[in-house]
Amino acid sequence: MMDGSNEHAGRVIRGVRVPGLLYGTAWKEEATESLVFGALTAGFRGLDTANQRKHYDEAGVGRGLARALQGGLRRDELFVQTKFTHLAGQDHRLPYDAAAPVGEQVAQSFARSLAHLGTGHLDSLVLHGPSLRDRLAPADREAWRAMEAIAEAGGAALLGISNVTAEQVRELVGFARIPPAFVQNRCYARRGWDRAIRALCAEHGIVYQAFSLLTANRDVVAHRAVRAIAARHGRTPAQIVFRFARQVGMLPLTGTTRLQHMRDDLATGDFALTADDIAAIDTAGET
Repeated sequence: MMDGSNEHAGRVIRGVRVPGLLYGTAWKEEATESLVFGALTAGFRGLDTANQRKHYDEAGVGRGLARALQGGLRRDELFVQTKFTHLAGQDHRLPYDAAAPVGEQVAQSFARSLAHLGTGHLDSLVLHGPSLRDRLAPADREAWRAMEAIAEAGGAALLGISNVTAEQVRELVGFARIPPAFVQNRCYARRGWDRAIRALCAEHGIVYQAFSLLTANRDVVAHRAVRAIAARHGRTPAQIVFRFARQVGMLPLTGTTRLQHMRDDLATGDFALTADDIAAIDTAGET
């Protein structure tokens, strides 16, 4: 189980306690319920999902969550995050009326998310990628306004956006009434671990959530410098990557399906890397 240290307890973001590591639930299909229950039993206190049946089984997340709550876990111990996904990112199993205005689609998706997850509120609601690659479309602005309305009504404590460029973050910060608390991106070491966007997030008080830290960076996990650091600390290379991410201020997601790896990932709050370690890992994907 996670211990009571500050590192494990995570951080408080705009009054919401957010754990130091989130369990990602994409691509789990029929195993979703059991894996979510297993992750919560292992010690995870943060879940990331989406109302996008193409890649997620949000209802399965809810069933796993319900089992954990029945076992004695309290809802107020947990951070639950889901996403609204535009029509282009969905398959035929839509969580809203395809003909409805975007703002109404957000409301319908949110209502179904609450039903799927068996909760009366969300800790975070994320816009699951803008409609365009390089800027925000009118539909993205409409979706954000609808998300702000949900937050203002108490339905979601924090808002975020995923799969964005730096310019899209600047644009969102410029027009949002409720600024994003999170940016969630696939994090590539060859791009400096998304250094430019992380710097922009830091400038605006946004927490950077990182996914695919291992699968997007297999060369780094196998890099001789990372393996040497792992050996010196008595840890696995994967633990070193997660520890690096946490220590430079990221909020990592892990989607492992193995109980031992869940425990290993949670244990990345139990040690610290040196400044030299951080520098070596920071440039490992660029060499």
